[in-house]
Amino acid sequence: MTPDTLAQFSTALRGRVVQAGDADYEASRQVYNAMIDRYPKLIVQVRDVADVMQCVNFAREQSLLLAVRGGGHNGGGLGTCDDGLVIDLSSLHGIRVDAQARTVRVEGGCTWADVDHATHAFGMATPSGIISSTGVGGLTLGGGIGHLTRRCGLTIDNLLEADVVLADGQLVTASPESNPDLYWALRGGGGNFGVVTSFLFRLHPVSTVVAGPTFWPLEAAGEVMRWYRDFMPQAPDELNGFFAFLTVPPADPFPPALHGRKVCGVVWCYTGDPEQADAVFKPVREFGTPLLHGVQPMPFPALQSAFDALYPKGHQWYWRADFVNELPDAAIAEHERFAAKLPTMQSTMHLYPIDGAAHRTGSADTPFAYRDAKWAEVIVGVSPDPQDRANITAWTKDYWDALHPYSAGGAYVNMMMDEGEERIRASYRDNYARLVQVKGQYDPDNLFRVNQNIRPA
Repeated sequence: MTPDTLAQFSTALRGRVVQAGDADYEASRQVYNAMIDRYPKLIVQVRDVADVMQCVNFAREQSLLLAVRGGGHNGGGLGTCDDGLVIDLSSLHGIRVDAQARTVRVEGGCTWADVDHATHAFGMATPSGIISSTGVGGLTLGGGIGHLTRRCGLTIDNLLEADVVLADGQLVTASPESNPDLYWALRGGGGNFGVVTSFLFRLHPVSTVVAGPTFWPLEAAGEVMRWYRDFMPQAPDELNGFFAFLTVPPADPFPPALHGRKVCGVVWCYTGDPEQADAVFKPVREFGTPLLHGVQPMPFPALQSAFDALYPKGHQWYWRADFVNELPDAAIAEHERFAAKLPTMQSTMHLYPIDGAAHRTGSADTPFAYRDAKWAEVIVGVSPDPQDRANITAWTKDYWDALHPYSAGGAYVNMMMDEGEERIRASYRDNYARLVQVKGQYDPDNLFRVNQNIRPA
């Protein structure tokens, strides 16, 4: 790549090319997980779809490794690379709500905070995750598990169409009517098939929710988990609750007496009739002796952003994940053992329910193959201190090793590190072969490979 070639490329863009030596290179190359420390040759802050097309063509023609960054949240650092070209989509953040059609058009650089802000004004929402600074693109393409899963399905179950820049530089639309095989692959197959520049989502009438945490003493974890494994699957779809081990943050709104205490708990979100909320939460309030029952009405965006301050950009992250069908007593005993050793205040384990509406889509209807699983489990070691890196990594790996024998086999790809092809195959099950076919059709040379990669045949 000669200076003249780079100059011609830069001139053809509306956005800006950032490279080593530029004043903002260090800030531009950083992603959410500070454990990821990579040095791209070029970072292109694209301004429009034409810029994305130029970047894809340039990377292909110059044989540059290509990474695509939306929110930059990926734990394994799959929004950046060494010595390659990073397409930074963050300036593509336009949103248009069609209240009559109950849809929202979202550009590829948006975060879920952007989407929640826009849709809440109309009293609606679409399923996403649990941290609002997460990018729309990465979360959607891997599946999308969060507070609305049991009522509204996964994020991909609400994706109606997408505009995609392919490896050959073309812009196409993927929908049930146009490029249906690509549309199928995008709904869980990750960033393997192109750069998604806009998404069209279905909206649901969700505005004020009854939500918040219930905490119990960590010493009661086994009893609470056994109650939770029975209670959650029979709860109405309008009630979502993910189980967590955590250290209570030393901040409002938590009572000072709980600050810094290790607890187990469930973070609830009820989207049903508010008049029925007391009856729905009655068995929760009455189980055991809760340290805190902080459930109350709140705007949905308030729940979506509740964890943002606890998990800002720049912490060290290491995580492992699995799908789970059952929670036998032997597995619960291992959970208790490792919960007692939470290495830092931000380290945690979550069990996200993925039944209800998520079960009403077939396992082959999208690449997300574990439609029969009850929970998505993630174990996360997090710390603001780089000195904790070895400690949080070892705790996460050991915890996962102890629990994996009780898992369904694969994992939610959005919560995986760089764990190899065998792990990717296990996560897509019988859908892997079809993904390989679609990959061969749309990206035969594997230009888009900085991801949980599906190699073309």
